[in-house]
Amino acid sequence: MQIAVIGVGVMGSAIAGRLLETGAGLTLYDRDSTRCDELVAKGARLAANAAEATGAADFVITSLNSADIVESAVFGPDGIAEAATSDKILFDMSSIDAGRSAQLAARLLDETGMEWVDAPLSGGAPAAAKGTLTLMIGGHDEAVARARPLIEALSSNATHLGGPGAGQTVKLINQLLCANTFLAVAEGVRFAEAQGVDASKIPAALAGGRADSRILQEFMGKMAARDFSPTGRIDNMLKDLETVQAAAMSKRLAMPLTTLAADLHRMLVSGGLGAADSAEYVRLFDMAREEPAA
Repeated sequence: MQIAVIGVGVMGSAIAGRLLETGAGLTLYDRDSTRCDELVAKGARLAANAAEATGAADFVITSLNSADIVESAVFGPDGIAEAATSDKILFDMSSIDAGRSAQLAARLLDETGMEWVDAPLSGGAPAAAKGTLTLMIGGHDEAVARARPLIEALSSNATHLGGPGAGQTVKLINQLLCANTFLAVAEGVRFAEAQGVDASKIPAALAGGRADSRILQEFMGKMAARDFSPTGRIDNMLKDLETVQAAAMSKRLAMPLTTLAADLHRMLVSGGLGAADSAEYVRLFDMAREEPAA
């Protein structure tokens, strides 16, 4: 496969690194070209812009932070659409609004004949690097079938959920569930500490029970150790929660847990922790420690 990756941040670089390991031909573009240096040293090619990267590719992966940035990368000057053809597929692994994703997909197909598959992910950079991502797929049946080799290279669990935008809808559900679980795990860490229990032992104690989860297993020990090494960004989670809130408001849906989670995320972001790892949620409870009794 010849693949272009547009957006080489934490996730994009992990995705690109995995694809290099599979032997795919890889072309990269990021506005900050220094992000590509390590991958170029391993054999990837650096393109001058998104259009050039697209011209060399069968599949174009976008891993970007917002719908506006995705639209600019596709339809802006020197964008993907300038080199788009019907034999190529855009594989959008960003997390953006489902309605906007479907609109952009329809526009790209109408203007260029290029199909758009939305494939937001769960599992973070570690799973991307191992090719064990969970992918939530939206797109036309024929396009998803053509993208199957790419899907298999990147994921251990991929579900085709419907037409364009369907994957993005399910990713937002994933995000609201994760956000609330992260906060619950952080609260559990602080409760354990206040009771004199070693929180790092709790994941093993609860393994296989109803309270078990990958977030519990991966992050409770990390939070207990105050290990804030980056695996994701809090401001990206906030962006997704705000997208959920906007969609819910348009349908007049009450989502009280998601609203609380979004507010707590805003507190962290406003406190300068937007670029920090999800393990930093425990700081909410560190900041709220009770003063010892007089």
